[in-house]
Amino acid sequence: MDFISPEADRFAILKETLQEAALEYKVTEIAGSRHIIVTPPTPEQEKSIGRRPPVILVAHYDRAEGSPGANDNSAGVFLLIETAMKLIKKNKSSWLIIFTDREELKSGGKLQSQGAYGLAEYLKKIKMEKSKIFIFDACGTGDTLIISTTLESLLKRDGAGEKLRDSILELRKYALDTARNLNMAKVLLAPTPFSDDAGFIRAGLIAQTVTMLPSGECIRLVAELRKKPEFAEALINAKIRQASLLQSIPETWRGLNTPADSHLRLTPEHFRTVSKFAEALCSG
Repeated sequence: MDFISPEADRFAILKETLQEAALEYKVTEIAGSRHIIVTPPTPEQEKSIGRRPPVILVAHYDRAEGSPGANDNSAGVFLLIETAMKLIKKNKSSWLIIFTDREELKSGGKLQSQGAYGLAEYLKKIKMEKSKIFIFDACGTGDTLIISTTLESLLKRDGAGEKLRDSILELRKYALDTARNLNMAKVLLAPTPFSDDAGFIRAGLIAQTVTMLPSGECIRLVAELRKKPEFAEALINAKIRQASLLQSIPETWRGLNTPADSHLRLTPEHFRTVSKFAEALCSG
């Protein structure tokens, strides 16, 4: 509740929470953004060097002005904190968790000003470009895991290179295989609004966004996508102006970045689904 209060210093609260959880972290400032990188205990981390690149889990901790930001993206932040604690308890070492700053762009803002853009450049600089990167955004409401297809649609539309398309398909397959191994019954591939994946792709890094929706909203979303092919394109471009298309947006997404995004809209009975999935991504 402190984290979603109107005057919250979310950066300070997040650092204090990580300290209380005895998690190792560092603050990395890039182009005015303060990203927080949580790492496994140092000895284990050093042992993993030279083996496979770590899986990177991402959640932005900033919020839109005037919104409590409970689902977007407080829930994702706290679920990844829980995931970090579980990974350490199980002695898993090939992972990083990054809490990003300035995911929320103001109207008309360029993708290069999104915090994820500078972060992606930093990750390339430290040779992390081969890591599997998963973004957890708006994961606090609903019972169905949504694995975003937005990047694939964007790359196909823009005629991107085969290498980039293969990378996103490989990353998505990894996510789907993980969900299948967990026997997750409610999983949907669907276009979603952009998250930090927008800044990552502008910098040339692929990241797979994961979110959650109630199953009833998923059924309606699939039906709308079938009836209105232009709806998927509108989601990708964030230019939904037609009243008919606005009504097609799932209610959960319509509430994001507004005062309606309060703790009352969260479904904590399904939090375990998200943390279990996040943990499994780092255990493969």
